[in-house]
Order: sequence, then structure tokens, then C-alpha cells
Amino acid sequence: MDISKIIDKGFLSADSKIPLYKQIAGLLAEKINNRLLPAGSKLPPERELAVLLQVSRTTAINAYRWLEEQGLIITKVGSGTYVADLLTTLPPNPSVPWSQLFTPSPNTQLSSILRELMASAYTEDSISLAAGMPDPALYPLKHFHRLFSQQSSHLCAAELGHIPTEGYMPLRRILAARLLTKGYDITPANTMIVSGSQQGLYLIAKVFLEPGDYVIVESPTYLGAIQVFSAAGARLLSLPAVNNLPLELLEDYLVRYRPKLFYVMPTFKNPNGRVMPLAERRKLLELAAKHRLVIVEDDPYGELYYDRQPPLSLKALDPFGGVITLGTFSKILFPGLRTGWVTAPETVINRFALAKQYIDLHSSNLSQKLLFDFLAAGLLEDHLHTVRTEYTKRRDLVAGALEQYCSPHLTFTLPAGGFYFWCTLSQGLLTRQLLHEAGKRGVSFVPGEAFYADAAGAGELRLCFATHPEERLLAGIRRLSTALQVLVDSNAGSQPRPAVTPII
Repeated sequence: MDISKIIDKGFLSADSKIPLYKQIAGLLAEKINNRLLPAGSKLPPERELAVLLQVSRTTAINAYRWLEEQGLIITKVGSGTYVADLLTTLPPNPSVPWSQLFTPSPNTQLSSILRELMASAYTEDSISLAAGMPDPALYPLKHFHRLFSQQSSHLCAAELGHIPTEGYMPLRRILAARLLTKGYDITPANTMIVSGSQQGLYLIAKVFLEPGDYVIVESPTYLGAIQVFSAAGARLLSLPAVNNLPLELLEDYLVRYRPKLFYVMPTFKNPNGRVMPLAERRKLLELAAKHRLVIVEDDPYGELYYDRQPPLSLKALDPFGGVITLGTFSKILFPGLRTGWVTAPETVINRFALAKQYIDLHSSNLSQKLLFDFLAAGLLEDHLHTVRTEYTKRRDLVAGALEQYCSPHLTFTLPAGGFYFWCTLSQGLLTRQLLHEAGKRGVSFVPGEAFYADAAGAGELRLCFATHPEERLLAGIRRLSTALQVLVDSNAGSQPRPAVTPII
């Protein structure tokens, strides 16, 4: 059979992350499964296939080897390579073709970035500046151990049964009361307990979004939001990365696209730590009220301020009831609680509860009761004072270390709260290359591309300063600076030498 009639070498892409041999094997497998290459068809020798597709013979050999491992082709010694009879080559107990049964998975740029992060080689004493986690040494475990002992001694069977989907009512009451002191105009009916604010994001996408709906996001923004909205089939409209919120462009988006939601993190934004000024918050809310825009306010870091308290939340300033706010105890206490909250109009909370029933009926009652006991005992404020003091020291240490070891090839903004430094490499340096070099030295971070819905952030990165004590943070920055210097030297060596004007 003349295979050149059904294979065009133009399908190969040298820029793809899929190896060439797998691109070739994938195409041939498709032709075989669709019977365009029927059983018994003789395939060209590896050398001829390599010439036909203008690839190396090794690439052609690897493509055939892969197909043979899949049972799609067979090699007859002295005769050649043939398409196998699929009915006779199945193993006695064929496995379920799981990948063919899955629903389509969003293939985002983020997936490849995180894959590179996981594939980086680390030493045994690796230091992660990537994960946005509080330091386990600062978890208030003594209090929770004591509270758990007290709780377990008088726990009744009824408290281990199901509770309302909206959450443990005593916790909702004390949470609503706490939010009232921060300017929120809410009642317990406007609050819902979720299994971390990420579940809240998922519920918002589930309830509000259909494939093709528009959602506005900032650039850069929280990568988890990009993932959730993209998985829901939403089309993301990005506001450019500028110092002030571009309200004129935002209004243009509102008029032109009629978006369902605007996702925003106005206080210590992940990843760049920006705080939206009070005046800007009011203007945003005026614009939202004018166009009846629903704002999703994500506020995981509002309690973690290091210089002065941030402005009131959008929800506290909300004049038209169009703000849905997400909060979590994962950042201020510990992630294992898996306890977050949503505040919204009661109609919205009721709809969220219907959607949540299909996921887990309700979040963990034990976690909710423990958290209630912790709040009712008045322990949160002392804990917040402790972590703010400690994280301020770590922030200042990392700022000094970055200035000392990484300047001038890396610049950063000093965060007034939250967990992160947002850094920019000097012109021509790429964070993916830096991630590779850093991984060799046992230190990791998140490249900036992960925080953009479009192709941006190639020269930016996020560093978390909360997870490790000062000594370990300093070691991590030193390793990062070594990797950065290697990248700078390599980049300089690859640049063309400037022309030298001869002396006459």
C-alpha cells in the first residue's frame, strides 16, 4: 500500500510538546483504528518512512516500536511490518479503554507548566517556594488538640449524623457576627460553609456558567480560578496587568460581551499582592451596579496584613447586592480543616446548596464544630497576631535576600500582606529556564505563565515566603540566585557578539 497517499508530512510539528515519534505513531494508530490502513497492509520500512516524513530513522523506529507495543502492527522477520488484525491481537483479558471513556479534559497552558514543575529534579532537602501554604509550625495545634479532647468527651451520636448542606448553624451564626464587625450587611442565611473556598469557586461555576459564557478576570490572577472557569467552558476576558483597574476597558467588555461574572481578588491579590484602593473599589461597584454585573470577590488573605489594615471588602461596600464573596480558614489556620465560606444573597445560597448536595451533602461536621469552638473561645485574634508578626519578619528577610543575591537580574514588589513575592526577570530571561536550573539545585517556584489566561508572564514568577522558617527561606533564595546566575551567564553566551569597529 502506498502510505504517502494517506499521510502528509505537514501534520508534524517540531514545536509541539509531543515527541515526533508519538505524533507519527498517533496518526498511524488513527488510520489503523479507522480501517484506512486495513489489517494485513504492509507498511514501508523504517528507512523509507523516515525519508517520507523527513525525520531521523531512530524516530521512525520508535514510532513502529510504540505501535507494536500497542498491538497495532506486527513485524515478520525477513518480510516486513504489517498492520495487525485487531480481533486476533487482543490479549485474553483486554483492559477497559479508560482514556476513551473520559470526558474531554481542558488542555490548558497551565497543565504543561505544572508538569514541568513536577518533573524538575530536586535534592532530598528541596525547598519549595511554590506552594501557597502556611507554615505547619504555626498551626494552632495545641488549641485544637484541647478542643478536640473536650468535644470528644461529650460528643453525642446525633452530632455525627447529617447536618444542613449550608453548614453547621452555630458556625454560620458566629461567622456572620464576625463579618458584621467588618462591615458586611449579612445574616446567617447569607452564609454557607464549603469544603475550602475552591469548592465555592466550583459551585459558582456550576450554578452560573454554561459553555461559551464570558467571565472577566484580571491579569495576572489566581490559577485555580482560571482552571475552574476554563473547565466550565467559559470564555475568559482578561484585563491587562496595569497599576490601576482599567475601568473603561471593563465597561467596554460589559457592553460588548455581557459577561456573567467578574472574578477579582481586591485584597493582597494572588499572585502579585496588589491591594485595590478604596476609591477604585467604589468606582468598580458603581460600574457593576450600573450594568448589574455579578462580582465574585475572593478574599483568602484579607486577614494577613503586615503594615496596615486594607480597605473594606467589596462585599462590605456593596450598594446593590451583586457581590459574592469567598473566604477560607486554610491560609490563617491550616489547610487540612478544608473549611471555607461563601456570602451571597439568600436566593443564591439556596441555589448553591442544591448544587452542593450532588457533591458531598455537607462539609465535615467535626471540622465545623471544632472551628466553631475555636472561634467561640476567642482564640482567632491571638493566632492572627502571631502569624502576622512572624510572616512580617519572613517577608522582610526575603526582600533583603532578593535584593542582595538576585539584583539586578530580578526585581520584585514588596507585598503588604498575603504570602507572595511577585518577581520579574530582566529582559531576555525566561522563568521556565530558571525553573529548570532551580530544580537542579532543589528549589522550586511557580512560573508567571500559570497566572495568566492568555500567553503572558514568561518573565515573571511567584515566590511564597510563608511556608518555611527564616533560615530555610534564606537557603532557598541563595539557591535561586545561583540558578539565576547560571541562566544569566548562559543567556549572555548565546547572544551574538557586538560588532567591533576597527581602528583606522
